[in-house]
Amino acid sequence: MALLQPADGLPPVTTSTEALAEVAAAFAGGTGPVAMDAERASGFRYSQRAYLVQLRRAGAGSALVDPIPLHGEFAELADVLDGPEWVLHAASQDLSCLAELGLRPASLFDTELAGRLAGLPRVGLGPMVESLLGLSLEKGHGAADWSRRPLPEDWLVYAALDVEVLLELRDVLTGMLDTHGKLEWARQEFEAVRTAPPAAPRAEPWRRTSGIHKVRKPRPLAAVRELWHARDTLAAERDIAPGRVLPDSAIVDAAVRNPDSAQSLAELPVFRGRSQRRLARYWFDALRRAAELPEAELPRGSAPTDGPPPVSRWADRDPDAAARLTAARAALTEVSDQHDVPVENLLQPDLLRRMCWTPPSDGDVRGALSAGGARPWQVELLTPLLEPVLDTR
Repeated sequence: MALLQPADGLPPVTTSTEALAEVAAAFAGGTGPVAMDAERASGFRYSQRAYLVQLRRAGAGSALVDPIPLHGEFAELADVLDGPEWVLHAASQDLSCLAELGLRPASLFDTELAGRLAGLPRVGLGPMVESLLGLSLEKGHGAADWSRRPLPEDWLVYAALDVEVLLELRDVLTGMLDTHGKLEWARQEFEAVRTAPPAAPRAEPWRRTSGIHKVRKPRPLAAVRELWHARDTLAAERDIAPGRVLPDSAIVDAAVRNPDSAQSLAELPVFRGRSQRRLARYWFDALRRAAELPEAELPRGSAPTDGPPPVSRWADRDPDAAARLTAARAALTEVSDQHDVPVENLLQPDLLRRMCWTPPSDGDVRGALSAGGARPWQVELLTPLLEPVLDTR
């Protein structure tokens, strides 16, 4: 059955502190978990702030809150929401922007993560709702520019429907996980997501420029780096997604072609556009800075890392480590099949690689797993399998 309209009608968008106080009072009078969602403007804006927050709770109904005119005045709602379990889909995507508003869960249920642990083949919200609830959600506007004002009504309907299904979906998934003895696994995973620290900034984020594999020498790599930082500065000032300020392809093209003047740069594809021609001197100054760098300040060909080398090099550099990784992956695949849990949810791939490259010197696999961030259920499940694989004595 197609789900086209919210059951209680489309709630008004909350834009004032008075209306937000009413929402807080309604949710304080509700019962049970709170379904939560947030819409950002990724791909359009530089910031990852929330441009709409959706909530639903039994006895309170649904609410749509516009954070922009409220200027962060969420303290009253935050107090109400500090206690009930929050239900989100792919929670790690939304928790940070909600935290910017002072909204943080005391406990969490992640329907996407629950679906993975339950062994569902497709864990997008739409497929899960269809397979478990018999409802179909129309393809929505998740990738739309949610910074737009006013928000179109069909976008608001989409946003309201996203939280309308979460509470029922949570109940079905809870039953499935309990039946298969995975409910405690899920609780530990949810808590790990809830308490995860903010991601540390990447050491050299410019190396993620799409197409950078075409740039091999240090001087052109420096040009990519300077253009990337110049773009990032401009994007932050204007609150525009970096790719809309200057595409990655244009950065790589300019670094490879190495134009000798702003005029020559403006003749390249993308740069010859009207908006880019106005910025030709700005972009060329970045290229000039790269050209004038002393050799000692040029970037290396590959990013520095504190981890093991790429797996493709293991066989040559350390055949024993390569053999350990092969055996460990085979063991995890067997457990994955047995418990119907994706391999990547059994253990973080990076932790597995690190342990296979440098096994714990004292043989304490259990301790190494725990120190590496594995949850207790993972430690108990995998320690007996990994101990013989990682035994270097």
